[in-house]
Amino acid sequence: MREFGLIGYPLKHAFSQIYFEGKFKNEKINDAKYSLLPITEISKMLNIIKTRENLLGLNVTTPYKEQVLPYLNAIDKSVLNIGTVNTIKIERNGEEIKLTGYNTDIYGLRKTFEKIELPSTTKALILGSGGSGKTVKFVLEELGIKSTTVSRNPKNLSVLSYKNVTEAVIKHHNLIINASPVGMFPNVDNCPNIPYEYIKDTHICFDLVYNPEQTLFLKNCEDKGAKCINGLTMLYEQADKAWEIWNRD
Repeated sequence: MREFGLIGYPLKHAFSQIYFEGKFKNEKINDAKYSLLPITEISKMLNIIKTRENLLGLNVTTPYKEQVLPYLNAIDKSVLNIGTVNTIKIERNGEEIKLTGYNTDIYGLRKTFEKIELPSTTKALILGSGGSGKTVKFVLEELGIKSTTVSRNPKNLSVLSYKNVTEAVIKHHNLIINASPVGMFPNVDNCPNIPYEYIKDTHICFDLVYNPEQTLFLKNCEDKGAKCINGLTMLYEQADKAWEIWNRD
């Protein structure tokens, strides 16, 4: 039985296993299973790969999308642009194991933005400067959309702190994206600290978090009339891309 799985910590929020089990059932894929593999430090990934001989692919989630890089033998060119990995292909040749890293979040985000049909005048405010925030910024740049990143710990003058997200900043950006884990299950009563009172019905608000389906961030934005999108489309699109990678020669 071929095995695939998800590494990260914690994984209580993860829908990946549910999605893949549904996919296997619907597509009558009887020789594969998908496991949740929580690890408290990234170095433990190697032991999982060595001891699970049928493990052929991994998804990677918080907090290891950047930490996993030194453990890989090769990376796809998309990773070079961002420095984050969310999919690993495992190739075995006797005792030799080759790990190749990919970023299928790029594909998932592209597909999501295509469905949103963003106006040509779009300016984006990205909440979060971690691996997901970097991926969002990269995809927006590919689409020719200008963006500003907000971080709890800005490392340069081009990144805003949350205390500097003013009414003018909100009005200047019609697309607001939560690319942080704030509001993810089980911490559903949390949301990014921005002045929601300035959100209007002209705003599009997108949360990469998919559990819960309506985060407090999205509820606050919806209450102000904004168009709201959760992270499920991105999850499904990137998962299907990962499956394609794992199964190609």
